[in-house]
Amino acid sequence: MMSILINLGLSALFGLLGIVILILGYILFAKLVPLDFNKELGNNNISVAIVIAGLLIGIAIIVSKVVAA
Repeated sequence: MMSILINLGLSALFGLLGIVILILGYILFAKLVPLDFNKELGNNNISVAIVIAGLLIGIAIIVSKVVAA
């Protein structure tokens, strides 16, 4: 029973760590690229949404591989 709780806690911890890294990656990308993403998304700019989605998916794949190791 105790090992199940430990594994559940570790899974939650790694999940939160992944989300934090994903957010930090988005913030870093937003700082590096001279474009107001929130404004462009507010204007329904689909191409910016696709770029951001690709960025987040890419970071999520990298984070999942690091966490799984």
